[in-house]
Amino acid sequence: MTEPDNTGIANAIVDANRYLTLGTSDPDGTPWLTPLYYTPDGYADFYWISSPDAAHSRNIGRRAEVSIVIFDSQAAIGTAQAVYARARAEQVPDADLPDAVRVAFSPRFPGVRSMTPEQLMAPASFRLYRARITRRWILDPDPGSSDGRIEVPAS
Repeated sequence: MTEPDNTGIANAIVDANRYLTLGTSDPDGTPWLTPLYYTPDGYADFYWISSPDAAHSRNIGRRAEVSIVIFDSQAAIGTAQAVYARARAEQVPDADLPDAVRVAFSPRFPGVRSMTPEQLMAPASFRLYRARITRRWILDPDPGSSDGRIEVPAS
């Protein structure tokens, strides 16, 4: 496959799914995985809402480097495809919330409740988080491949 085809595969996975699995680690290096509803801004930035007290949020506060995987868990065995990514995550700073909220609450899927910037600032229960992809891969569509992943640009 050509690189544009591989990029198209990655982008289609991001567009078609609602949840990502976020991988963080605690100060001792113990991994923690969390499924999260996400809203993409293009294919390089992902937004979600979480409690700042959640394990993954605390982990992000200590170490911004995260891993992400997006896949269709209902795909038939042997037909699955996935996007794997490395990213830097952060709680969106209060000053950036007005613009970020417009993206995070875009009408991607029906039923997503909108929130205002004020509802995402202390002392509220939730905050807006963002992950910026630094590298991403898909599973190699060639079944004879010796390496299971192909790097594709995050755009």
